[in-house]
Order: sequence, then structure tokens, then C-alpha cells
Amino acid sequence: MSAPHLPDLAEPDPEPGSDRPARPGRRTGPSGRRPLTYALLSLGVLVMAAPFLWMALSSFKTREDLSTSPPVWIPTDWTLENFSRLLDRLDLPLYFLNSTVVAVFVTLSNLLCCSMVGYALAKLRFAGRGKVFALVLGALMVPANLMLLPMFVMMSKAQLLNSYAALTLPFAAQAFGVFLMRQFMQSVPDELLEAARLDGASEWYLYWRIALPLVRPGLATLAIFTFLGSWNNFMWPLIATNDPDKYTLPVALATFATDPNQASGSNGVLMAGSFLVVLPVLFVFAVLQRHFTQSVATAGLK
Repeated sequence: MSAPHLPDLAEPDPEPGSDRPARPGRRTGPSGRRPLTYALLSLGVLVMAAPFLWMALSSFKTREDLSTSPPVWIPTDWTLENFSRLLDRLDLPLYFLNSTVVAVFVTLSNLLCCSMVGYALAKLRFAGRGKVFALVLGALMVPANLMLLPMFVMMSKAQLLNSYAALTLPFAAQAFGVFLMRQFMQSVPDELLEAARLDGASEWYLYWRIALPLVRPGLATLAIFTFLGSWNNFMWPLIATNDPDKYTLPVALATFATDPNQASGSNGVLMAGSFLVVLPVLFVFAVLQRHFTQSVATAGLK
């Protein structure tokens, strides 16, 4: 007696466009695209990182390696001579301190001021709120170089040139930071704030203890962008200071590079100085990159 025929209980693959997920173990897309994607991304990373790698390696090269033709990537003899000559020719600790003071103050002031204004624009109801936000958007459209002359006149009238105040106050709160924090503050649930208000919490408590912890990715993003822009700022420190004791690192290196009495044959020294300028930025990004990637991943969520 033959066995009865049993129907095939295996579920068919979902139709294209169906909401039903595919069965485990089945491939949902062409596997050949992944290696090509990784290869293209790796190539892009190499292209973007090549100048930095060349700068970093050149800072440890001897003069012979730097003048070799064709150029060599890996130093034949690793040396710290370029860093030693840099310390001898430039007051590097002073310039590093100036850049650190300016960048840290500008970053902290932007985190505080921009988050406060962003909270007010996102969560408070007051007359003219829309006009204030329109003013912020208008400020974003003004080219930064167009503001150099008004800022110089203001600092000159206030007799603040050649001081830390001239280097920091014009950038203490920026329109981009206000816009960014306003967008992140909108993701804070209104119900949570209303519940705290019913319990008697003040607006400062709502801002400091509830809203700020919820927008840490936005704060990290703003900190990275602000620190990077302030640390690498060259044009304004060059205009606002003519006292060498107030030079920041980019201005000091540019002054050294354009001095024919010092910069001749000093390509390795310039590479070493540029490498030292980049290191703090890499450190800040390494510390905050987890929050930065989180902010990118949740940018479209509310």
C-alpha cells in the first residue's frame, strides 16, 4: 500500500513588494554587490586619507627623504629632528595654549548659549518666536567672510584687539549651533516636560536636567563642529591680532612658512607642525564619535 501524498508545507518565498519577511537562511539580495561596495568605500578612504598619511609620515623623514625623487612614502630613517627644530624655532607651547584656550572657550560657550536658545525656540511659546527663528535662518545665509569687517570695527571700537576676547567673543554663539540645537530639542517629548511642570519643576530644571541629557548626540555634534572650526580658524585670528604672543597655531605656522629667513629648507618642520595641529582634532573626534554617529543615525527620527 503506497503512502498517502502529503502536501508541501514549505512556505513559498514572499512575492516582490510583499511585507512578509523572507525565510531565514535565504538570501534577499545579490551577494556580489557587497565586495564591490566595500572596495569602492576602501578606495574612497584611501584617497581622502592619503594627504594626511603623507603629512604624518613626512614629519618623521630626514631632509634626504624629503628631497628624494621619486618621493618615498615610508621614511628610510625615522627621526624626531623635525619636531626638535620646530620647538627651537617656534614658541610652540605658547601657541598651543592660545589655540586651546580659544577653542575650548568658544566650544563651551556655544554648547551653553546655543542649547539654551534652541530650547527656547523649540519648547517655549512667546511672541516673535517665528521671527527670531527666521533671523537665525537669515544669519546662516550670510557668508562668513562678509562679517569680518563689521567684527573688526566692533572689536576696534571696544579696544579688544590683540586679546583673547577678540578671538572668542565674536564666535561665542553661532547661528548654525542655534539651528542645530533647535532641531534636536524638538525631539524631546512635550509630554515629559508637561509632566515635570505639573510637579512644579522650573524651566531651568526642565532645560538642564531633562532636555540636555536627551540631546547629548546633538551636543556632541555641535562640539565637534565648533571645536574643529575654532581650532582651524585662520583668517579672523590673523586680522584680530598682530601681537605674536596672541597668535594661534595656524597663524604661527603660516607666519613661519612665509618667513624666508626661517622657512627655507624646512618642509619637514612644517609637516611636523601641521601634524601637531591635527592631533587635537582627532582626539576630540575619537572621544565624541560615538555620540556623533548616534546623532547621524537618529537625525530623521522624532
